[in-house]
Amino acid sequence: MLRPLIDYLLWPLILIAACIPTGIGIMHGHGPLAFNLTYFSLAGLLFLIERVHPHEKAWLRSDGQEIPDLAHTAFTKSFVQLLVVSAAQMGLAGVVGGDQGTGIWPNHWPVFAQVVLGLVIAEFGLYWAHRVAHEWMPLWYFHAVHHSSKKLWFFNTGRFHIIDTLKSMIFSAPLLALAGAPKFAVEWFGAITAYIGFLTHCNIQMRFGWLNYIFNTPALHRWHHSMDLREGNKNYGENLMLWDLIFGTYYDDTNRRPPAEIGIKDAMPRSWWRQIVEPFRWRKFQSAAKKGDAGCDLL
Repeated sequence: MLRPLIDYLLWPLILIAACIPTGIGIMHGHGPLAFNLTYFSLAGLLFLIERVHPHEKAWLRSDGQEIPDLAHTAFTKSFVQLLVVSAAQMGLAGVVGGDQGTGIWPNHWPVFAQVVLGLVIAEFGLYWAHRVAHEWMPLWYFHAVHHSSKKLWFFNTGRFHIIDTLKSMIFSAPLLALAGAPKFAVEWFGAITAYIGFLTHCNIQMRFGWLNYIFNTPALHRWHHSMDLREGNKNYGENLMLWDLIFGTYYDDTNRRPPAEIGIKDAMPRSWWRQIVEPFRWRKFQSAAKKGDAGCDLL
C-alpha cells in the first residue's frame, strides 16, 4: 500500500517543494535568484530519484547524448535569460504590465488566481506553437531535435533547438503582454514552465490519476514522444492540458504502458553543432519528400 501512495504523491510534492522557495524569492524581489537555485536543486533531486525509482530501467543507460543535451540546455537557458535581462534593462516590464498589471488584467484577484490566469493565457500560445511545430514541416525539422531523443530523463528536458525555443516565446509572451500581466505573474509562468518541464521528462515511476486532466504529466508526455503518430501528435500542452481537451488532441491509454522505444525514424546528427545546423537543410528533406522517399517520415 505504501508504494502506490508514494507514486501518487511524488509529482505534486516535488512541484510544491520547488514552488515554495520560488514564491518566497518572488515575494521579496529576488525571483531570478530563487528560480536558479531551485532549478539546479530540482535537477539534483530528480537525478537521485531516477536512479532508485525509474519508470524505464533501460533509460538509465547512456545514449551518448549527454554533451549535446547539456549544450542545448545551457545555450537555450542562457539565451532566454539574456532576453529577460535585456527586457528589464529596457524597461519593457513597466511598459507592459509593471508590478501590478495594467489594462484588462484583474490585479484585484488573489495572487494564486492571477498566476493561474497567466498560465492559462500563455498556455494557449504554447499549445499552438507546439502543435504547429508538428504539423508544419519547416518548423518540425527544428522541433525534431527534441524528439530525436531515444529516452526521456530530466537531463534532456532542455534539448530544444534555439529556433524552436524562440518560436514558443513568440507565441506565448505577447499574449501575457497584451493581457497586461504583472511582473510576478510572468516570473511564476517562467518558473512553473521550467519545473513542469523537468518533471514531464523525468524517468521516475509515478501515478497521476485526475492530475492527467489538468497538468502535462510524464505519463501523458511519454505518449507524445511515441513514434506512432496517432499517439505522438497528441498532448501538445506545455504545462496544462486544457487546450488539448478543448481542441481534441488529448490522449491517454490507461490499459497499457507508453512505448519505451521513442525517437524519430530519420537520422539526427550526434553532435550539438550539427544538430543546430541540420534543420536549416530542410529543403533537402522537402525535395526527398516530393520524390516519395520513406526517410521523410521523420516521426
